[in-house]
Amino acid sequence: MALVSQPSQDDNDCLLVARMDNSRVLASILKAISFREKATCFISSNGLKMTVEQAKCVQASAFIQSSLFRQFQYSPDYPSVFVISLSALIECLSIFGPTAPDAHTALKMSYAGKGHPLSLLLEEGGVLTDCQLTTQDAEETLDFDFVSANVVAKLIMAAECLREAFSELDMTSEVVEVMMTPDPPHFRPHFRLTTFGYAGTTQIDHPKDSEMVEVFECQKSTVNRYKLSLLRSCTKALSHASKISLRVDHRGFLSLQCMIIPENKQVCFVEFLCVPDEDMDS
Repeated sequence: MALVSQPSQDDNDCLLVARMDNSRVLASILKAISFREKATCFISSNGLKMTVEQAKCVQASAFIQSSLFRQFQYSPDYPSVFVISLSALIECLSIFGPTAPDAHTALKMSYAGKGHPLSLLLEEGGVLTDCQLTTQDAEETLDFDFVSANVVAKLIMAAECLREAFSELDMTSEVVEVMMTPDPPHFRPHFRLTTFGYAGTTQIDHPKDSEMVEVFECQKSTVNRYKLSLLRSCTKALSHASKISLRVDHRGFLSLQCMIIPENKQVCFVEFLCVPDEDMDS
């Protein structure tokens, strides 16, 4: 892996130079948001943020901290933003395919600025592959204006619990209803997911004192419905997550944040923002 690891003269001409010992770590994180073909990439001194959007109703972002890389060098004081093919990026990062557990693909990622490609140099077993991914000018991404001060309900729980809940929901339902309440009567839980499918109503309940629940904060009862087709986008992230944070603000906007701990033990986050279903009251 020496060739990828060694600095070169070309590094001085790049805005970004980042090195990682195993490219599959980055690929696994990006797969969590790979429900769209293209992603908007934001590069700053803190790391990378990759964002995808669907139907102006759901937005997913993978936050990849600079500490995930062995070297992360970004020179400007302002972020660089461009659009890239997410599927092509993941394919390049996994170009050597599945290998032995102790085999790693070294990665050098570089970017010289607007109009230039995102360059990937990968090395495994002495074999080098050079990939040049075309970048495009970015359009403005949606601003969901989701801020902590407006959150009325928050739940942090083991991701395994929500994975199981999603597997039990009726996927023939158009929506999933999310209910959170601070002081439920004896026949209602603190947290409930409900679907309305062909086979009838399906409910998954969790009390706040469940051993799977780490934090439950709820200022007032809130009930909102979301398109199930949109929330299905988060299932890939849930499969890699160890913990999830679910928050709802005063408008009913939903934030689902997944904590992912890849093999190098550096924590990363993937966040999904989703607007409530407008037809709930119809």
